[in-house]
Amino acid sequence: MNASNAAPPIKAVFFDIGGVVVKSPLIAIHVFEREKGLPKDWLNVFITRRGDLGQGGAWQRFERGELELYPFYSLFGKELSGTELGNRYYREWCQSKNVDVPTLPESVKIDGRELFGRMMRSHELDPHILSAIHKLRESKRFRIVALTNNYSAQYERIRDTPPSQQGSHQFSPEAELEFLGWGKATGGPAGPKIRGLFDDFVDSSVVGSRKPEPEIYQYACKANGVNPNEVVFLDDLGMWVSCLAAPSRAYAFGIQKPENRPAIRNEDYTCSDRGLSQVR
Repeated sequence: MNASNAAPPIKAVFFDIGGVVVKSPLIAIHVFEREKGLPKDWLNVFITRRGDLGQGGAWQRFERGELELYPFYSLFGKELSGTELGNRYYREWCQSKNVDVPTLPESVKIDGRELFGRMMRSHELDPHILSAIHKLRESKRFRIVALTNNYSAQYERIRDTPPSQQGSHQFSPEAELEFLGWGKATGGPAGPKIRGLFDDFVDSSVVGSRKPEPEIYQYACKANGVNPNEVVFLDDLGMWVSCLAAPSRAYAFGIQKPENRPAIRNEDYTCSDRGLSQVR
């Protein structure tokens, strides 16, 4: 290989949090779907596809720090209770997967607070990934960074809000943080125990941009003094493993976790002027 064409050395490893460092919230979503009699991935598809609409749905806006907690709960539940749009998205998803469309719900009532609470409380550190992070840090060869769609900005606002009436709920910041699994034992959606693993923690709600938007990748690389083709991106969602400098090359691993047992699968990605496109 011509030395001028050789890939640059890896300088940093960027880790997603949910689904990589901690257990995926999809596990809690699937349990919730079963309880509601919904087809598997119906809610996940709905949440994801809402992101295609302008500024996105409640979930996307919350991850960018644009919605306060209780307005998010209300809008999140209202959106996901819209079976007409949800069924349309799910039919299209089934067609894209070339699978039969199962029986779809005529109506469903989704409590946004209950669903989000379950997703947040399901977080549990993955010992395999934790071990990998420690080994990378011990090597002293790489900058170790968290790059995550997260909620730190909202956590701080909840923590600092006095008790009040929020709709039908009597709001207590301490009780609400405990409900979300963000209480004193954890210190937030990504508390000191998790943050201490990394040299930098890039949080969508603080940056004001979320994966897969170009700005959050650009911010993370610039803040850590690296180019995208000098970074290994680790994410459980291939569409979020992205780099934004074209033409260039990035290294990416998709992490699939059947029954929460991680198997790291090497995938080849290359950049285009729109971002990162997977090479099949």
